[in-house]
Amino acid sequence: MKANKRILITGGTGYVGGRLIPLLLDRDYSVRAMVRSPQKLLARPWARHPALEIVPGDALDQASFVKAGEGCTNAYYLIHSMNAHKRQFAEADRKAAENMVACAERNGMERIIYLGGLGDKDHADLSHHLQSRHEVEGILEKGRVPVTNLRAAMILGSGSASFEMLRYLVDRLPIMITPRWLRTPCQPIAITNVLDYLAGCLSSPQTTGKTLDIGGPDILNYQNLIDIFCRVAGLPKRVIVSVPVLTPWLSAKWIHLVTPVPASIAQPLAEGLSIPVFCKDNAIREWVPIPLISCEEAIRTALERVQQEQVDTCCFDGGGRLPPEWATCGDADYAGGTVMRRGYRIEFEGDASKIWQAIEAIGGRNGWYFAQPLWRLRGMLDRMAGGPGLARGRRHSQKLRIGDALDFWRVVAHEPPHRLLLLSEMKAPGDALLEFRILTGSLRHVKLEMVSRFLPRGLAGIGYWYGMLPVHDWLFKGILVQIAHRFGASPTKPPDTFPVETELECKL
Repeated sequence: MKANKRILITGGTGYVGGRLIPLLLDRDYSVRAMVRSPQKLLARPWARHPALEIVPGDALDQASFVKAGEGCTNAYYLIHSMNAHKRQFAEADRKAAENMVACAERNGMERIIYLGGLGDKDHADLSHHLQSRHEVEGILEKGRVPVTNLRAAMILGSGSASFEMLRYLVDRLPIMITPRWLRTPCQPIAITNVLDYLAGCLSSPQTTGKTLDIGGPDILNYQNLIDIFCRVAGLPKRVIVSVPVLTPWLSAKWIHLVTPVPASIAQPLAEGLSIPVFCKDNAIREWVPIPLISCEEAIRTALERVQQEQVDTCCFDGGGRLPPEWATCGDADYAGGTVMRRGYRIEFEGDASKIWQAIEAIGGRNGWYFAQPLWRLRGMLDRMAGGPGLARGRRHSQKLRIGDALDFWRVVAHEPPHRLLLLSEMKAPGDALLEFRILTGSLRHVKLEMVSRFLPRGLAGIGYWYGMLPVHDWLFKGILVQIAHRFGASPTKPPDTFPVETELECKL
C-alpha cells in the first residue's frame, strides 16, 4: 500500500473513472470512490477489493462532497456534462468544480488531477462544452490546492463514445455524406494511455500545478480514422462525400439515427472535431514516459475487446437516471402521484436456474423472445423521438450488472437468480419499471412473474397506460410463455394477471 495515500475518485461510474479505479488498486493505492449510486460500482468485479471504499455523494451537494474527501490526500476530478440537452450543463459544471475546490481545501489535499479537453480556448468556433471544460480548469486553479490539468482530444477504446460513433458509422454506411469537419486535424489517444498518464501523475511531482496536453503518436483527421477502421476490420473502403451544409447540430441528429450514440452526446463530440485539436506541448512525455499506442493499434484492440465481450466500461454506463423515489418501499400509494401496476405470472415445472439464464440474456441481439418486430418498431419510434431505442443493445450477451444499459432500459436491481429490475429510459409520458421475479416452490415447481409499474405524467400518461394495457397484456404474457419454452419447461396453466399490492413494491 502506498504510504498514507488515499485517493478520492469522482466520476467512478463513468467511462474513464470505472477503468482508473482498478488500475490504481493494482498499483497499491487506497481508493475512495464517490458516486451517486453505489450499487453501480458494487456490481463491478473489483468492488470488494480491501483497498477500495465506495461512498455515496453528489458533486452538486457540497456537504456530501466534502465528507467524501475526508482523509484523502489527492483527488481525481473526472466529472463533466456531455449532454447537450441539459441547458444548464455549464452552471452544473461550474457548481461541481467549486464544490471540488471546497472539498480539497477543507480536507487539506495535496493535489487535484483533472481530465479536460484539448482545443484553443480563444478559438472563435470553440464549442460551449469545451468552453465549459476550460472554465472548470480556471475554477480549480483559483483554489489553494494545486491542480494538474490533463487535456485530451478523442479517446479511442472499447466502449468510448468516440469509438462507438466511429464503429457504427463505418459498419452501417458504405457511402457517407459528411461535413467538412471530417478533415479537421485531431490527435486521438488510446484509453490505455489516458489511464497511464492519469495514474502516472501521482508519482510525478513535476506535473503538479501544470496544464499538460496528452495525445497519441498520430495527428490525422476523421476520414483517416474511417480508412484505418476499414483496414483493421477488413471492410471495403467507404465512399465519402463531403458537403458544407452539415453543421455539428445536423450531424448529431444523423449520428443519433445511425449509431447508438445519442444526439445529446454526438453534438459535443462533433463540435469538438470542428476545430483543430492536437497537442501543442509534449512535456508530459518526459515526466511520465509511457509507450504511446497508435490509432491503428488502439482501434484493433478495441475491436477485439468488443468481439470478446470484454468491454470493462462503456460510454452508456455513466450518468443515467437513478431509481425513482416512488419505487421505494414505504411510500404512500399517492406519494408523487398514482402508480399504475400490473402483474403477470406463469407457473411451470422446470429448472429455475435455466429460467434465470433466459431472463438475464434478454434484449440486445438476443431479442425479447416474443413479438420482436413490435419491439423493433417501438425502438425505432423511440429513436426518432430522441430516445435510446434498441440501438444501445447490451454490454455482454449473457451477463448483466447494475447500471448496465439494456436497449431502452437501465438495470437498477440485479439479484441472481431470482430478480431483475429495469428502469425505462424511453420517451414516454411517465416513468416505468419492469421487474422479473422467480419464485420457487416444492421440487421443480417454479412461478415466474413480471410486474409493470408506471407513474404517469398528466392526462397523456394516464391515456398511454390504459391505451397500451391490452397490448402489454398480450405482449408480456407472450414473453412469459416463450421464456418457459426456451428451456423446455412445461407450463402447468396459461399465463394470467394478478393484482400487485403496494406493500410488495420493489426494494431498491
